[in-house]
Amino acid sequence: MTIDRRSFMAASLLSGLISSEALAQTAAPADPAKAAPPGLPEPIETIDLWPKGAPGMPAASPVETVTERSTTTQVNDRSVTGIARPRLVVFRPDRPNGAAVLIAPGGGYRLVVIDKEGYEMARWLAARGFTAFVLFYRLPGEGWKDRQDVPLADAQRAMRLIRHRAKDYGVQPERVAAMGFSAGGHVCASLSTRFDAKVYAAGDAADRLSARPFCAAPIYPVISMDPAIAHAGSRDLLLGPAPSPEMEATHSPDRTVPRDAPPHFLLHAEDDPVVPVDNSLRLRAALKAQGVPVETHLFAQGGHGFGLRGTIGKPVEAWPDLWRAWARSVGLG
Repeated sequence: MTIDRRSFMAASLLSGLISSEALAQTAAPADPAKAAPPGLPEPIETIDLWPKGAPGMPAASPVETVTERSTTTQVNDRSVTGIARPRLVVFRPDRPNGAAVLIAPGGGYRLVVIDKEGYEMARWLAARGFTAFVLFYRLPGEGWKDRQDVPLADAQRAMRLIRHRAKDYGVQPERVAAMGFSAGGHVCASLSTRFDAKVYAAGDAADRLSARPFCAAPIYPVISMDPAIAHAGSRDLLLGPAPSPEMEATHSPDRTVPRDAPPHFLLHAEDDPVVPVDNSLRLRAALKAQGVPVETHLFAQGGHGFGLRGTIGKPVEAWPDLWRAWARSVGLG
């Protein structure tokens, strides 16, 4: 796909203007006690997923709390809990290529990582022309009704909103990919396999649009709810203490792959001590069985949660460029 000069100029102008609608949205999660490192300005443009309030709100609304885990002033490593107003944080490229990526950071469904698997990846993508949207989804263990469907509902709604507002970002509506890390990889894979699942009541024009990603990249993902290989913490927070076999199956993306699932890019380190590599291997086998294109990269070393910063000096450092080459091959850009 090509974008003419007029489209580039319009999109570039948009990148410097924040509409009054955007300013009215809930601010990005932030720790007022610590500024961002020099050269890394904080994003200011957000999109609330549920303007009238997220469905299934607990009687006591969660209180959003940002925790800084970094011990140096040179880099942030923040996480957020108590997400009562799920939202997207937007990173616009200077020269958009017409494609967008929805990013779901990890955190074991106990928290959502802000920097390591969110903002850092979004900046990398934006520098290469992609409009990036970091998803701060609700955490299922914080009292929400129908807890098991809460992250997927937020991901579906996010995908539809991006498409609904695509012209505001210089994005082609169909060219919106999904990427997720760890538990965010489960969000990503759930979206790519259950994009048609009815997990919330439609409320506006955006909800008439497809939630199917153009392509999907679950990175060292939580996939299976089978206790033999599941990440126990994610499983317990998503499904509760005693899920039925049917619930385990429904929320294991390797068991819900449709024939029209989008192309997938899978990445995992074989020495991952947190989420066994068998999670990615099961998803790969299920995709292959349905005839869905899948590219898989396994690295002997890398551990878990490496994102971008944890890859330096290791073979797994190549993964972002491998993803970009694959993205071009499937037509994302």
